[in-house]
Amino acid sequence: MSTRRSHLLLVGLILVALAGAALIGIPGSPAHRKLTKGLDLQGGLEVVLKAVPPKGRPLTSEDLDRSVSIIRDRTNRLGVSETVVTKQGGNEISVQLPGVHDPDQAVAVIGKTAQLELYDLEADLLPGISIDTQGNPRAQTSLYSMLASVQSVAKKGQPEGYYLFDRKTRKKIAGPTATRKQLFETKRARALGKRGRVLLVPAQMAVVSCGQPPSKNGKTEAIGSAVVCPGVNESPPTRRYFYLFRYDPSSKTKPVPEMTGGDLKLSGTRQDFDTNGNAPIVLMQFTGKGGGKFHTITREEAQRGSLRGTPQHFAIVLDREIQSFPQIDYKQYPDGIDPVNGAQITGIGSIKEAKALALVLQTGALPINFTIAERTDVSATLGKDSLKEAQRAALVGLLLVALFLLLLYRFLGLVAVIGLAIYAAFLYAAILIFNVTLTLPGFAGLILTIGVAADANVVIFERIKEEVRSGKSVRASISAGYSKGFRTIVDANVVTCITALVLFAVATAGVKGFALMLLIGTVISLITAVAATRAMLGLLAGFRWFENPSFMGAAGQQGAKWLQIDFMKRRHVWFAMSGIIVLVGAVSLGVRGLNFGIDFKGGAQITFKTQRFVPISDVRSEASSIGHSDAVIQGRGASQGDSYKSFQIRAKSLTASETKRLRTDLADKFGARSLGFNTVSSSFGRQIARSAILAIIVSLFLIVLYMAIRFDVKFAVPVIIALLHDIAITIGVYSLLGREVTTSTVAAVLTVLGYSIYDTIIIFDRIRENVPLMRRLPFATIANVSLWETIRRSLATTFITLLPVASLLVFGGATLKDFAFALLVGIASGAYSSIFIAAPLLTIWKEREPEYARRRGQEPEAEDGFEDGGTPARRRPLRPRGGPAIDAGTAILEQATQAAAAEPTPSLGALTPQPAAAADSAAAQAKRDRRRQRRQSRPHGRAR
Repeated sequence: MSTRRSHLLLVGLILVALAGAALIGIPGSPAHRKLTKGLDLQGGLEVVLKAVPPKGRPLTSEDLDRSVSIIRDRTNRLGVSETVVTKQGGNEISVQLPGVHDPDQAVAVIGKTAQLELYDLEADLLPGISIDTQGNPRAQTSLYSMLASVQSVAKKGQPEGYYLFDRKTRKKIAGPTATRKQLFETKRARALGKRGRVLLVPAQMAVVSCGQPPSKNGKTEAIGSAVVCPGVNESPPTRRYFYLFRYDPSSKTKPVPEMTGGDLKLSGTRQDFDTNGNAPIVLMQFTGKGGGKFHTITREEAQRGSLRGTPQHFAIVLDREIQSFPQIDYKQYPDGIDPVNGAQITGIGSIKEAKALALVLQTGALPINFTIAERTDVSATLGKDSLKEAQRAALVGLLLVALFLLLLYRFLGLVAVIGLAIYAAFLYAAILIFNVTLTLPGFAGLILTIGVAADANVVIFERIKEEVRSGKSVRASISAGYSKGFRTIVDANVVTCITALVLFAVATAGVKGFALMLLIGTVISLITAVAATRAMLGLLAGFRWFENPSFMGAAGQQGAKWLQIDFMKRRHVWFAMSGIIVLVGAVSLGVRGLNFGIDFKGGAQITFKTQRFVPISDVRSEASSIGHSDAVIQGRGASQGDSYKSFQIRAKSLTASETKRLRTDLADKFGARSLGFNTVSSSFGRQIARSAILAIIVSLFLIVLYMAIRFDVKFAVPVIIALLHDIAITIGVYSLLGREVTTSTVAAVLTVLGYSIYDTIIIFDRIRENVPLMRRLPFATIANVSLWETIRRSLATTFITLLPVASLLVFGGATLKDFAFALLVGIASGAYSSIFIAAPLLTIWKEREPEYARRRGQEPEAEDGFEDGGTPARRRPLRPRGGPAIDAGTAILEQATQAAAAEPTPSLGALTPQPAAAADSAAAQAKRDRRRQRRQSRPHGRAR
């Protein structure tokens, strides 16, 4: 009763969790959370920037932190919502801009080096506009009005910049740009027509801003350390303010701005504390020339402040944004500040503000140059198409798995399908709760975890059916099945999690989504397979109708007899077959090599679709028109002769102008849609290649270490050889077929490592279980029996995993197909290697031990049920009294289990099994064996 109560409690908890998941996932509910889609599912731009620090100066985390802050601020000014700017690796920044209208402009903005400028504030503000007659700064709230008031001046000289506004709303549409033509490069700008107005920035002037408008939640976040703005009496500022500064950096007599970041020394510029009051301060150190400039500026400010009777200010401006404007105390420093020992900024409100200001100054003193390591453009239509394909693949994969479970396990299959539905709900809720950005590779991981969740049920259900066939009640079989199968499930899923963690640690941003989804799905599948289905079966086990073995597909024998062959005797055949396959792949690899994609070699790639069939020659002509006649043009999908509707263009490199022109030509001439653009530098490609090799090595090491701890070192050696075998076959197939190797391929290969070992663990776990039960048998016999008992389970887990993978291959887009093909090859190879490579290798390894070496060479006679050295000839079904007939291999294990339960220390003569290559063939021993079987089949018999 207590067990039933615990099952009821568990089912209740699951129902409560499902209700919570529904509240989170159903639109309109109070707790609803919106799904975050990646760029490849909604369109946008992703740029990976690689930091290049000055020579002799190592890159620090503070440098990247400040750069992330600057780039995030720049992208926010582009008007792009949900911008994601993160560090990756040790020297890279990933910038994701969903829904960006002008990718080229965005790249130009986020990639430029930060510009730190230091102005004499009151002296450099434009009189009448940004400073009043009393010499006080005047903040403008409208950029449109400020620029409109100076247009008569701006038209007389060469403008410093151009802005485009909506004449009615006075909102900025584009700018600042260096030329008028650049303003109209976007569709939005061209669509304005007469409503647009171009305003010029006068020569030798610069627009500088401060503060920012409130965010959507009503709160305001100050930019950098600017907690106040000149001429504004509010802290923090509630909106953006604008100023016009004089700007003449080329002047030899009095340049403006008076100083730049190059005049500061990074070594001494830092956040510190005042020795008197322990208040936060910022220390500034200058170069030789910089110190002289600083002394001159502060002297002029002190003298001007003395005449006016009010302190003057020193403005610190980063990327035309005022970060701080400390004042000069003209009474304390009438001759300015002597820079010999540097200078310090006091009166800072908090340590956080002081650190932010110090980072601003450090960034200016050490400009960090960035190179574009990778760029990916995805059109909105391509994102929508990819999402539809991924959803269709997921739905078909789920339906196929559910159908297979129902056909194979009948009522147990229905329970498993309900468990899969619970798993899907929990997985979706986890994605929303943890705000996981769902990408196309992540969708592939999600679809693959359908197989993970189903595999756990297969392992347990097969074990339950074994227990039912051995004569146990359904209730007892369920309890035994879960207790015995749990360890196998944990071992297999831990290995999958290891590969997912390694992949997440070293992969690029796109593949991280795949690894994260695989990790989350694997953990949740453990909960649903072990907890949810266990609770449901535990509640149902008390009903009489549930006690029928055929109701759950457990009637009949353990497996097909044609699968019960002597695997160990034919091991040399298996090794020869694998050797031939690996050799063919190696020859192809040496002759043809691998078709590495731009992820590894670097270059540019454009994908697009057309409404009609277009000849490849026409597309090749367009590539030649921009000077890339050597570009590789590939048609994909359905074709009519040499014409396709889907294309891929690969070139060594494309400039921004070439890319733009090619896009325009493809759209105008062929009606190209679903455009996708990806560019990778060669150095970034080499980095990805190194990361891939490192990931494979680390995964192999961790898997072997785990196997050695959970099993035995000798169990780990066959595992590593089998894994290398699977990798070799997968690479060889890619070489033979000439398929492109991408980061998706590497992710799939790493996943194959985990799945390859899944079946191996199932087999090795049964071998480990049988060793103490079969104390007199050669190890080859133990391995054979273990394979007979688990081969149905191994084949079922492999097939059920291949179902969603096949769905990916048929219904997925190009990226999903890359994952699917590598997984298809690797998982099939893994299933083969588990049975035909790993188990025979373990047998060879263990037979060298003295104990098993003594058992070798003992041949059973034909009268014992085998002939020709262990090949099954005729079997005598063993039937416990009142129980169904069971297979000979299963009977052996059942005998061993019963004997072990009756005798704490059974003698070596307690068992005389009859599998292939069995040990004792003496007639007397066989007769004793049969008598013992009859005793054990009695209701109260006892083995001895």
